[in-house]
Amino acid sequence: MLKKFILSVVTFISILAVLGYWFVRMFSDELSVDYSNQQAHDLAYIQQSLPTQRGKILAIVTNTKTMGPQQKQAGYELTELSRAYYVFKVNGFEVDIASPLGGEPPMVRDDDDMGAFDFAFLNDPAAMAKVKNTLSVSQVDAADYQAVYFVGGKGTMFDFPNNQDIQRLVRQFWIEDKVVSAVCHGPAALINVKLDNDLYLLENKHVAAFTNEEELLFIPEAEAIFPYLLQTKLEDMGAKFEAGPMYLNNVVVDGKLITGQNPWSVWELSEQIIVSLGYTPVARAKTAEENSVTILKTFKTKGYDMAMAQLLEMQFQYNAPINKTLIATHAFLALLSFDLKQLVGLISLLSTSNLTAE
Repeated sequence: MLKKFILSVVTFISILAVLGYWFVRMFSDELSVDYSNQQAHDLAYIQQSLPTQRGKILAIVTNTKTMGPQQKQAGYELTELSRAYYVFKVNGFEVDIASPLGGEPPMVRDDDDMGAFDFAFLNDPAAMAKVKNTLSVSQVDAADYQAVYFVGGKGTMFDFPNNQDIQRLVRQFWIEDKVVSAVCHGPAALINVKLDNDLYLLENKHVAAFTNEEELLFIPEAEAIFPYLLQTKLEDMGAKFEAGPMYLNNVVVDGKLITGQNPWSVWELSEQIIVSLGYTPVARAKTAEENSVTILKTFKTKGYDMAMAQLLEMQFQYNAPINKTLIATHAFLALLSFDLKQLVGLISLLSTSNLTAE
């Protein structure tokens, strides 16, 4: 009996060791990349920047640093600001950054999700000067801008919805037929905006935002931490909520109202803002993260075979980079959901991405 137990333990440990070795090999190339010294002027996309002669876009971030009785971290999401910032700049727009209180707002950065553009932003003196000295929304005149972009971050749920100056700005942008946009938790800014006809802006508008499913997966106690779940509140205000697959890109356009579901929606959303302003976005090579999102969306909506064909085409025909960590994350989500079919399919995609990358 003791021998069988020892043999079982040794076997289990051996399997874990093999899986660990496979995991380290799988992600060794991504883990070795260091963007910490990335400079904006060295990025090919930013080298194509047009002169800033098309006007200005206003980005608004939260000042809320913590939330809930346990003082969980809030703040704005760096990746949701940095990527949009460079899309706006490259396409000829100056960018101002504001917050409800002004000054330096709390930044949330997750190095595991950050890429070249995010570190370039941190190393960009002009960008950091703006973000460390944000304008107060009370000082901002919508007439100075062509569009407003509400950056996401959990803190927005606390200081965006009831801010009278934010409501004033959104109302003015809307009345002047300018672009109103928001991503992830950023649409919290739209919740209490009333128009001159005394109707809420959100009534019968098609929108996207961070979904209840996404919120509750990693924060089960979200309903006790937040004033409300964002999706539920938007629907209560009369919005027609359009949810995409969990943790994948989803952008919804309803006239001049442009909203995105989560951080993976920022690239498309910011370029859609450029389109809505009447311009063709400057060409940009897709990031590894975007390519993985495309494959994952195909997998979720069209199945494994189509996703595998897309992966092979991207890597063999176009030599496109793939973010394996993101695919692994979705495999982990499938495991949490006990979805064996999706788990097996995603592991197969992950293994193939590693083979074709070598």
